[in-house]
This record gives sequence, C-alpha cells and structure tokens, in this order.
Amino acid sequence: MKFTSVSALFLAGLHAAEARTAYFCGDSTMAARGANDGDTDGWGAYIGKYLTIPAVNKAIGGRSARSYWNEGRFQEVADLVQPGDIVVIEFGHNDGGSPENNDNGRSDCPGAGTQTCISDKTGEKVYTFVFYVIQASRLLLSKGATVVLSSQTPNNQWETGTFQGAPSRFVGYQKTATDALNSPDVTFVDNFQAVSNLYLSLGRDAVNAFYPNDHTHTSPEGADAIAQAFSGAVAAGMNGTTSLTPFIK
Repeated sequence: MKFTSVSALFLAGLHAAEARTAYFCGDSTMAARGANDGDTDGWGAYIGKYLTIPAVNKAIGGRSARSYWNEGRFQEVADLVQPGDIVVIEFGHNDGGSPENNDNGRSDCPGAGTQTCISDKTGEKVYTFVFYVIQASRLLLSKGATVVLSSQTPNNQWETGTFQGAPSRFVGYQKTATDALNSPDVTFVDNFQAVSNLYLSLGRDAVNAFYPNDHTHTSPEGADAIAQAFSGAVAAGMNGTTSLTPFIK
C-alpha cells in the first residue's frame, strides 16, 4: 500500500498529537542558569510557559553537538523519551574551532558533510556538526520521538552599536542536517532568525540590557524573550509546521 504525501502528513500529525513531553537539548544559551554566574539564564528554562505539554530542559552549559554526543547525553534523552515525545536540538556556540589545533573536546570537524578530523589531543576521530546532529536525530527517531532542529540563538547583535544580523555557519548546518534526514518527523525552526527579528524590532538599548555580563548569555528577561520568539516562530509556521506546533499556547 502506498501513502500519498497528504497521508504521510496526516499520520505525522496523529503521531505529534500523541506527544506527552518536549525535551530540549542545547548549550548554556538554553540551559537553566545560563552561564552559572547568578545573572544569566537560558531560554529552555522559560519555554514551558508557552507549551501545553511538559517541557524538560536537558541543555548543559559549555556543550557542543560533539561533546553532548560523546558524553552520552543524547543517549540519556533517548532513554527517557516515549513514542510521540518531541526533542528540540540546538547547538552552535561551542562547536567552532578545529579539533586538529589544540582540541578542546568540543570543536567539530569543519564542513557540512562527511569530513572527519583527528584530535591532536586524544587521537579521537571527530565528525562534523551535521554528522552529530544527524546521528542524534536518528537515535531519537528510533525511539519513536519526533525531532525539531533549531538554529542557534544569536549573540548580542547590537553590541557594536549597530545591528549585526549575519548568521554563523552553524545556522545553515542545522538546515543541512534537516534536509539530509529527509523525514516528516524531523523539522527545522530558524530560531536565529526569529530572535534576530525580535532584536531588530526592540532596538539597541533594550537588547543590550538583555546581556549583563557578555555578548552570549542573557538575563532572565532576555531568556524569556527568546523563548517567546521561538514559540512564536513555531506557532506562525515561520519554517513550516513542526510536531511542536499543536502544543504552543
């Protein structure tokens, strides 16, 4: 029996409607308490306000797609999810650099495909950001979850006094991973663009106030604003319908 694309979307919708919990995997921009400095917080601590299902924030500060995978944290989430649950994955802030040059254990191999590198510290074979995201997504799909790949939140785009809205390469890499997976159960949300739109509309002074200590980590107010921007982008279908769409307040 062959399913039409309409039938596939209908079944995906039924699958999403059974969701019980949304899990969030990311770095300190998403993690509770942000940079752990007493002043900052991550948007994953606030996203539950805008969902009709429970949100479990599994983001950990200082992690990249590579280190989150190597530490078994994707596996930990996979062990928790039930069929119909949703997992949001967002990395990028700690993925830069090269493992071949003073490897910090977080840098992915440069590139958007099947490139590999050898760590100059450990001899580990290191893969690309896209590879780690694809592997994580496949693991979660095998457990019956759906996956939402979110592009990284921007840094303070008003830091120089004028708006700087150019995305990092990891924003594009997240879309590349989505396209490569080519599954109705894996969708993309351009959180970078959603937050950029918000920051441009708020202006310099308001956005600068969101960053009390550096250009990456937001105040609780800033984290809440990012959570609103993310949920608003999902609700508006900025990048199309996702499995999270029915559960936005």
